[in-house]
Amino acid sequence: MQSKAKNVTDYLKEIPEERQQAFNNLRSAILKNIPEGFQECMSYGMIGYVVPHSIYPNGYHCDPKLPLPFVAIASQKNFIALYHMGIYANPKLLEWFTTEYAKHCKYKLDMGKSCIRFKKLDSIPFDLIAELLQKISVAEWINCYETVFINKPKP
Repeated sequence: MQSKAKNVTDYLKEIPEERQQAFNNLRSAILKNIPEGFQECMSYGMIGYVVPHSIYPNGYHCDPKLPLPFVAIASQKNFIALYHMGIYANPKLLEWFTTEYAKHCKYKLDMGKSCIRFKKLDSIPFDLIAELLQKISVAEWINCYETVFINKPKP
């Protein structure tokens, strides 16, 4: 469910009242813990945290006019979603996150390749999300992205 909001402020106004506190707490955890250099913006109809063109001029390989995506958050129909490209691209980070998740949340992890779905808003592990965000710097993300998506080894 992509929003048509043109900016983060407008997107935040669209969040249903019953989700506002949890969503704002998630956004706050991201803003306080994401390494320097990532930039908050609207990305694919969600609030995104990207590597701006000023740091990575090549942009996103799927559409070089767009900055390199890293993390996004969205209020979907039945859940709040956190999209984290690092756990999609880095198997060790994924393993760390899935192991730690069980220590921070009593509910089963509901996850796709990069999407973590939070259906129970009172059980979002904000401390774990904060720690996850601190694990990859802009330079490390660019290196990982180029290794996994741009210069992937031929089978």
